[in-house]
Amino acid sequence: MDSSLIPARRRGTAIITLFLLAPFIAEILEGSTHLTNLFAFPSEVGVYGSAALLIWVLVRSQRKGWIALLLLAVAYGLAEECVILQTSLYPLFVADPQHIYGRVLGVNWMYLLWAVGYESVWSIILPIQLTEMLFPDLRDDPWLGRRGLIVTAIVFLLASFGTWFWWTHIAVPKFTKIHYQAPPLTIVIALVVIAALVGLALISPTSSRSIQASSRTAPPSWLVGVIVFLLGLVWFAPLLLHYGIFPTFPFALALALILVLAVGTLGLTLYWSAAQGWGDRQRLGLIFGALLASMLAGFLLSGITLPIDLIWKSAWDLIALIALIYLSWKIRHRTVAQSQEA
Repeated sequence: MDSSLIPARRRGTAIITLFLLAPFIAEILEGSTHLTNLFAFPSEVGVYGSAALLIWVLVRSQRKGWIALLLLAVAYGLAEECVILQTSLYPLFVADPQHIYGRVLGVNWMYLLWAVGYESVWSIILPIQLTEMLFPDLRDDPWLGRRGLIVTAIVFLLASFGTWFWWTHIAVPKFTKIHYQAPPLTIVIALVVIAALVGLALISPTSSRSIQASSRTAPPSWLVGVIVFLLGLVWFAPLLLHYGIFPTFPFALALALILVLAVGTLGLTLYWSAAQGWGDRQRLGLIFGALLASMLAGFLLSGITLPIDLIWKSAWDLIALIALIYLSWKIRHRTVAQSQEA
């Protein structure tokens, strides 16, 4: 569809949807942001929402493909973990800060690998994919011009600075009684890696959509959802190692298994998406499985202790599942209508 024919109000609705979906999926559904600490949600909207929008606009305006989206999402995950919150650098959130599983050169590697995967997929890629399905006529439209891109970048920087200051100067010293300053060299290295990832994304091949040239038939959406659900649950295993649940498990083996899981999941997704018949129903199955995994894992790992927070998370999870089922119904009818028109 010609972008000039798309009403500005619809673009605005899509922008707001992505702004809210990114922190909602990453924090509310997973359970890290409780009702009792909901005051943090506005800053999460500023960081998560503006980052997701920036990445989406850059990918679409430059007509890049999944490689650029993935690289930018990973860059954001590193920024979140090593620059903004610096959680992967702090000796925190474990029973014995002197003996953190997988802590080498001042980095909590188990937590970092899990968090970068989580932040890139659940905070960026899934919200973008879901917003695209909610607004199919805007999939190839960049949404924002140069002025909007600059404003969004300023919002991201201001929200990131505010979050960094509150977390590192107020929250961590107050609630943990630990005063720790991450090594500046480590942060500089992280910034260099982030810049390199952004540069690679900008020079990556131009490709708006994957070409389905294979003669294979795409798997049914329910199978995609089940497999991604199981893989998503496994992705939370590094948190158990980080918290010291299995302290004797070899670190090198754990590192290798996590990397194999990440590469294998990416390869499987690309293999599926290249098959004939891969479409929104399979994409939604992938999203459904990934979100269900994070919802269930969050009950165990998000630190919920108060009944009111448990009710809050359970209610939103249920609402989200109902909404996804309704969206599945709409996509099925949309697919049938398109096939009849063809």
